[in-house]
Amino acid sequence: MSQQDDRISHEELAYATWLDWGTRIGLVLLVATFLTYALGLADPYVPFGRLTQIWSLPVDQYRAAAEAPAGWGWLALASRGDYLNYIGIVFLALVTSVCYLRVLPILVARGERAYALIAAVEILVLATAAAGVLGAAH
Repeated sequence: MSQQDDRISHEELAYATWLDWGTRIGLVLLVATFLTYALGLADPYVPFGRLTQIWSLPVDQYRAAAEAPAGWGWLALASRGDYLNYIGIVFLALVTSVCYLRVLPILVARGERAYALIAAVEILVLATAAAGVLGAAH
């Protein structure tokens, strides 16, 4: 172990390790789901021919023309090629929360109440944002 490694705390190492693995898995998911879509291994919700007709529309008009769901409605279409890509995106978006969840018990066990509170609030804020609780109506 190098001299610099001695200064890395247990929670920093845990966070960094989980972040590293999370981003690697997320990248694999992004590539795999894109290839599934691009190679036509899963039928898209919006057929390619229709997509070329509507992709230049503003988002509200595109959603209406494609009959695309808003918010978490994409989950019902996650098996479709064009929505399958969202899985990798959502996974990457969740990595930070998972890293905080990994670090939280370490902070609590060490009696680091302030940092544990910050981590818990961060998890709560990210979960609230993901749920769309405070977001604009779609």
